[in-house]
Parts: sequence; structure tokens; C-alpha cells
Amino acid sequence: MVADRPIVVAGAGAIGCFVGGMLAAGGRRVALLARPRVKTEIERFGLLLTDFDGSEKKLGAGQLALSEDPAILHSAGIVLVTVKSADSADVADQIARHAPEDAVIVSLQNGVGNVAVLRERLGGRRVLAGMVPFNVIAMGEGRFHRSTSGDIHIGEDAENTAAALSVPGLSVRASRDITGVQWGKLIINLNNALSALSDMPLAAQLASRDWRRLFADQMAEGLAALKAARITPVSATPIPMNWSPALLRLPDAIFKAILGRTMKIDPEARSSMWQDLKHGRKTEIDYLQGAVIALAEQNHVEVPLMRRIVALIREAETAGNGPPRLTPQQIRG
Repeated sequence: MVADRPIVVAGAGAIGCFVGGMLAAGGRRVALLARPRVKTEIERFGLLLTDFDGSEKKLGAGQLALSEDPAILHSAGIVLVTVKSADSADVADQIARHAPEDAVIVSLQNGVGNVAVLRERLGGRRVLAGMVPFNVIAMGEGRFHRSTSGDIHIGEDAENTAAALSVPGLSVRASRDITGVQWGKLIINLNNALSALSDMPLAAQLASRDWRRLFADQMAEGLAALKAARITPVSATPIPMNWSPALLRLPDAIFKAILGRTMKIDPEARSSMWQDLKHGRKTEIDYLQGAVIALAEQNHVEVPLMRRIVALIREAETAGNGPPRLTPQQIRG
């Protein structure tokens, strides 16, 4: 399926360019469906993929196909959907019009609702859920930097799509409980909003006990909502998800020793929500905190801190002045 048909990345932003570029560097045929700005940038500079461990890969523009026309989907064997959640319906319609009926559709998006949207719009086509644990920063001039560690997970299928997408430097694992994995990632992604409101790199934020306590309190609200809904989140690290709030509240030295064994974070790593506020874009707050709040309402669970954080993010979006640089105390109100 992959050997003679391209993998098409639908919505090649930071994650899409990094994943697509790594696949191309690993010998896969890759096409990027990208916005004109991204297409022009890659045509001019090529792709430079850098990693938190200091490694890098350089690709010329000719090593992958580039287009802003969804007709590039016409021969896809696999379509990787990497658009923002709000754009899922639109990209599904493009796939329905242009991609072959037997193409495998893989959602590599934040949140837990995108696969349902894709399946609804794509009828009986095969759609797999996925989870990308790492952050990618668009550095400009064709450079995309992976700033945190972790392997991609996608739903297990008979064709072993995960193996077809694994290349050196980009491991993709099949999961029998991809829904649990997605909820586990969403609970961790609740910190995206705190990173955006603080205007701090993730590593610096996690080094501060006040910020970790705030994250722990928000996470505890999320875990309570999931428990009431009888959803079991799967941790992307060896540490059980239910232990995370207590671990976040530990003194700095103990927490640092534990984090160092489970996750690598570049000193300049930032969240995607921080990038959205920085560039004046609408965030995915409705698909992260919003999804947990909806679950909490259905099960009569109170999540006041999460509601406060949503309100602050929406204020920042409306103001359009970038990350507001709030303190933990200001966020708590």
C-alpha cells in the first residue's frame, strides 16, 4: 500500500511538516497538502528537521510533492490528517472528493472528537485515530523543531498501518486502546493553556512548583470528570495517569529526578496553544478543556478551575496581544 502510493499529509503545519519530512527522509513517498505560505517557504528553503537531541535532517523541496490543491490526494495510499480540530469537517470533504476509496485515513490531531467527524463525513472509509505526544515548533525558513520526546500511537488495524508509517527517528506504535491513549494525551494537553497564559517555555514552567500545582489541580478536575464518565485514560509514560497530580505537587528536586527518566523536553519547547496566541490565531481550547467540561456537565462534576482557564484563553484570543504572561495566582483568580 505504501510502497507504490504516496502518504499525503492533509494540512501540513508544524506537526504535518515534521512528520511528513521524517517519512520522506526515511524513504517513503510523501506529498504535503499545505497552505500557500508553507508551500512557498519549503520551495524556497527546503525542509530542515531538528530534534531536541541535537540531530537534524535536511530535505530539498524536490524530495516530496507540494501542493495547495486537494487534488494531490488523488493517488494517496495513506492520508495523515494534521489540521486543527475546527477544520476536520472541511478536510474530510476534500478527502471524500479527491482521495481513493481504499486510502487509509489517520487522524494525528489534538482532542478526542476528530475521528467521529471524519467517519461521519467519509462514510464507510477506514479512519484510524492517532496521538502525537511531541511538540513541534515552526522556526521559519523551512525549519521545524521537535522539542519533546515520545512515539506516535495509532489504532491497531489488520494492515499494520503503524509499521508502514515507522521510519528511523519517527516511531509509530499500534494501540489496542487508542481512545484511552487519546484521553490520556488530552489530560496532559490541559497544560497547553497554562503554557500559553504564562508565556513560559514548558521546561521552565514545569520547574516551578507553583505552576505544577496549578497543572495538578486542573488535571485532578479532568481525571474526576473522566472517572465519572467511566473513561480510563492511558498514560504515554510509565507513570500511571492517576499518580500524576500527586507527582506534580512534589518538591522541585524530586519531581525533576522523576521527569528526567520519563520525558525529554527541549529548554525552549512551547505549546501549540502558545504558538496560536503568539500569531493571533484561534486556539483549540474548545477541543481540549472544552471536551472535558462537556463531559463534566454530563456527569455533574464541578470543574471551576478549568472554566476559569477557558475564560482567560478566550480573553487573550479577543485581545490579540499574544500570551498575557499571567502568574499562577492571577490564573486562580
